[in-house]
Amino acid sequence: TAERMAAGKALRDKVSRKAQAQYEKSPDRPDPIAILEQQNLTRAQKLVPVRFARMLASPFAFLRGSAAVMASDLSTTPVTGMGVGACGDMHVSNFGVFASAERNLIFAINDFDEIHPGPWEWDLKRLAASAAVSVRFMGGDKVDAEEAAQAIVRAYRKRMQRYAEMGFLEVWYDRIDERAVLDTLSPKARRNAEKVMDKARTKGHVAVLEKLTEEVDGEHRIIEEVPLIVRETHTETGIPMNTALDLMLRSYIESLPTDRRILLSRYRIVDSARKVVGVGSVGTGCWIVLLRGIDNDDPLFLQVKQAQNSVLEPYVDHKLRFDNQGRRVVLGQRLTQGSPDIFLGWGEIADHGHFYVRQLADMKGSIKFNESEDQDLDGFAEYCGLCGWALALAHAKSGDPAMIAGYCGNSAALDEAIGKFALAYSKQTDQDHDALDKARRSGRIRVAALAMVK
Repeated sequence: TAERMAAGKALRDKVSRKAQAQYEKSPDRPDPIAILEQQNLTRAQKLVPVRFARMLASPFAFLRGSAAVMASDLSTTPVTGMGVGACGDMHVSNFGVFASAERNLIFAINDFDEIHPGPWEWDLKRLAASAAVSVRFMGGDKVDAEEAAQAIVRAYRKRMQRYAEMGFLEVWYDRIDERAVLDTLSPKARRNAEKVMDKARTKGHVAVLEKLTEEVDGEHRIIEEVPLIVRETHTETGIPMNTALDLMLRSYIESLPTDRRILLSRYRIVDSARKVVGVGSVGTGCWIVLLRGIDNDDPLFLQVKQAQNSVLEPYVDHKLRFDNQGRRVVLGQRLTQGSPDIFLGWGEIADHGHFYVRQLADMKGSIKFNESEDQDLDGFAEYCGLCGWALALAHAKSGDPAMIAGYCGNSAALDEAIGKFALAYSKQTDQDHDALDKARRSGRIRVAALAMVK
C-alpha cells in the first residue's frame, strides 16, 4: 500500500493538484448545441422537443442533460492517467437509496448509462460542478457554491484514504448502509434522511401498480399519459411492439443466472408502454413492462432501456469494444455499485440496438434538490459529502484506491482546486443554458410546451 500511495503522490510532478483548477473555454470549443443535435439523430424525433424543454428548466437541468457536452470539455483538462470505472454522468441528483438483495437500504450512485473506463478526475469534477450549479439555482452565492463543491472533494479524498488502507475484499463488501448514512449527518439532516428512507420503504411494485395502472376487465393496464407514457403498437423502426418485446425479453433472459431465470419464468407479461424518463435520456428507447405473479396483487415492473455508446468513449485512450452496450452498463453497475438489482440484465434485437433491463421500483428514494429557487440550502453540503463518499467507494472498487489517495493527499489542496474548477464550469453551464434558450428563440430547435413535459 505504501508503495502504491507513493506512486500516486509522484504523479503530482506530472499534474499538480493546483492544475486541477484549470478550466478555460477553448477558442475552438465545439458548439454545445451541435453536440446535442448530433445526439438527437439517434433518438425518437417526436421526443426531442421534450428533451430540450426539460433541459431549459434551469442551468442544473441543462447540466443533467448535457453529459456529452461536459465530456468534450473535460477531455481538454489535465489528468493523472489513473483509470476507474467512470460513471460519465455524475451529478448530485444521480444518487439515492435503494434496496439491496438482502432488503437493506443502501446509498449509492443510481444511473450508469454512460459508465466506461476513464479518468477518476472527470467524475469528481462533474459532480463538484453540479453541486455549484445546484447551489446557484437554489439561491446561494459563490461562497455557498464553492463550499458545496469542496465538500464533495473533501469527502472523496478522506474516504479514499480509508479505502487505501483496506483489503481488496473489504472494499468490495463495503456498503453505505442506512446506519452509516445517519451516523454522518447532523440532527436536522438526519431527520430529513430518515424521511427519505421511510418513504423509500413504501415504494415497491404494489405502490407503482396503484400509481401507473388501472383495472380493465379484471386485469391491470398501464395508464397512458401522452406523450410521456404511450402504449405503442410499433417501435421506432417499425417492428410490432409485441414482437419487439418478445425478442427483447428472450435475449435478456439469456443474460440472467439460472436462479433468476426460474424466478422470472413464474411471471407472465400483462402490459407494456413507452415511458419518457430523466433529462439526458429523453428520446432514447425506454419501456416499462408489467408482469403478474400469483395474482393481481403480485406485480413486477421491469424497465427496458436502450443503451447507446458512452459519451466518454471518444475521449479515452483505453477503449473497450463492448459487444453490447447494455452489457457495458450492467457490468459497470455491478463493478461499482456493489448491490445491484437482482433482475439486472441486458440483451439486444438484431439490427435494432442494445438495451438493459432493471426493476422499475424497488424501495428506491432520493433527496429532491433544485425544485425551487428559494430552497433552503441547510444540509446540502452534508448531502454533497455523502455523494463524494459514494463516488469514492465506486472508484475504489474499480480502480486503485491507494494510488488515488496518494495523489489526493491529506491537505485541502485538491478540495480548493476542484472547488475553483466547479465555479468556473458553473459559469460555463449558465452560458450554455443561455445558448440553448437563444436556439429556442431563433427557431433552431423546437421545444415542447410545458404541459407536455412534466
